[in-house]
Amino acid sequence: MRKNIFINLAKALFLIIPLALTNDFCHDKKSDHKNPGPVIALSKEWKAPDTSQLGHTQQDDLIRYGRALIVHTAEFFGPKGSITHISNGMNCGNCHIDAGTRLWGNNFSMVASTYPLYRNRSGKIENVEMRINDCFERSLNGKKLSDSAKEMKAMIAYIKWIGRDVGKGTKTKGSGIEKLPFLTRAADPVKGQIVYVTICQNCHGKNGEGKLADNQREYLYPPLWGSNSYNVGAGIYQLSKFAGYIKNNMPLGTTFSKPQLTAEQAWDVAAYVNSQPRPLKNLSMDWPDISTKPLDYPFGPYSDSFSSKQHKYGPFYRIEQAHKKTPSKSS
Repeated sequence: MRKNIFINLAKALFLIIPLALTNDFCHDKKSDHKNPGPVIALSKEWKAPDTSQLGHTQQDDLIRYGRALIVHTAEFFGPKGSITHISNGMNCGNCHIDAGTRLWGNNFSMVASTYPLYRNRSGKIENVEMRINDCFERSLNGKKLSDSAKEMKAMIAYIKWIGRDVGKGTKTKGSGIEKLPFLTRAADPVKGQIVYVTICQNCHGKNGEGKLADNQREYLYPPLWGSNSYNVGAGIYQLSKFAGYIKNNMPLGTTFSKPQLTAEQAWDVAAYVNSQPRPLKNLSMDWPDISTKPLDYPFGPYSDSFSSKQHKYGPFYRIEQAHKKTPSKSS
């Protein structure tokens, strides 16, 4: 009997070991301090449900429509969109790979189980509608979609369907974007340019302009800077998120289990891309409590004495060490 007790205890401890991951759609760094509760980490990788198993009900059709909106956002909302023109021509699927189902590809696995969620960036409790519009205004450099629009309801239906098997308080393995270890130096845009020219510009263009699909309505390869790219308020304008995304998804054919770039190359090319010109955004309402800003948030004011340049490029471990010595109000 005593042996069984120890076996069961060991199993329980295995399940609750926290995973080193972050989800760009579900979590900002240090954002869940107002949502306390137990977190169960799954020991198996999450697997998205198969859309081919959907039936032909009205709800199933709405879910399929939601998926189409995620994959081909620009066809509906881009500069040549069939519904309206409120985005830059990029697709949600450019950041949320395989319609938000790829492991470590910024997937939607935890959205349904996590929202509503208090987010430090806004200082508010946000629902899924607010989070989607956040992407429209930042990553798509566009305007908000009405909460009552059929298209909003369709995207939410799809996102909730994707995460239907993920319970409250469960953190899925492979969710969101992997958190890479900080470099012991600053990320280097000069080194990153070498990586970009050698590997990335074949798809994304010499000037980061991307490549349009044959229909000229959406991008086959999205622009990484310039007027049609994400603005400075987008999540991947933070180097840690962008580097983690690049490491496990770029160039084409890369997966978490088969990376083509080293972590160092990912940090450097992220620094190069995010050093290029892109649309601006009024961020004055972001991070009302400045002590909760991520270490790699490149815009002040800050609760520490480190420069904006170091907050953008690093070395981040020094900022992290300083914050550990002087905990923020949220910790």
